[in-house]
Amino acid sequence: MVHHGAGLRTLTGSHALGRSLIFEGDGASVSADDRAMLRYVRMLTRSPAEVERADVDALRDVGFGDAAILDICQVTAYYNYVNRLADGLGVELEPYWEDADMVLKRDEFEALHR
Repeated sequence: MVHHGAGLRTLTGSHALGRSLIFEGDGASVSADDRAMLRYVRMLTRSPAEVERADVDALRDVGFGDAAILDICQVTAYYNYVNRLADGLGVELEPYWEDADMVLKRDEFEALHR
């Protein structure tokens, strides 16, 4: 998912934000609403059957309206679908998506999945 990190860098102008989100997770320097959104997105991605009304309410509590919550859910579901298609078919990214700031070294990847 290197190209998502490159897109984030392009949108925010920050080289450090993507790596901070990867390595610091909830400790990354983001706003309370972004943190709540990312927590919901992570849960929807990793364990969708565990998402409960309270998780949606947590988004409302930080100011997201119903339309925004629907957008968050739909974009997350769409990207999960498309990424699984690409991974399942072994799709290779075009070379211009290479971004050394977002490529995890093997030991970094393994440390995240211990």
